[in-house]
Amino acid sequence: MIVTMTGVRELRLVVTADDYDEALRFYRDVLGLEQRAAFASDGGRVTILEAGRATLEITDPPHAEYIDSVEVGERVVGHIRVAFEVTDSEGTTRRLEAAGAEVVAEPTRTPWNSLNARLKAPAGLQLTLFQELGE
Repeated sequence: MIVTMTGVRELRLVVTADDYDEALRFYRDVLGLEQRAAFASDGGRVTILEAGRATLEITDPPHAEYIDSVEVGERVVGHIRVAFEVTDSEGTTRRLEAAGAEVVAEPTRTPWNSLNARLKAPAGLQLTLFQELGE
């Protein structure tokens, strides 16, 4: 049964980064997320980056383990992983690696026909880059 909630207009993932400048450089300048807004408070800063369409993927532990086994070969992430759909999984993986991300698993064709890579990125996030390969 699908329930439609018309009150929700945006999903915003808020990440607290110990190295704010490095995280901003990585996600805005290297990954290419467009800056929507930036604000400052007494000694603090926040930047809101556009990340395309947002979805919330909820999985149970066995399926999360399955996804990790397909993308990486073993269970490697906690309860949060951020996934970005990209047009070139291989090229984006190389660009993010050159900018300091650690490649956990190279782009791999999945059973659901996408090309997925896994990286450890600034602000303690584990990323999946996925490129939909079509029918």
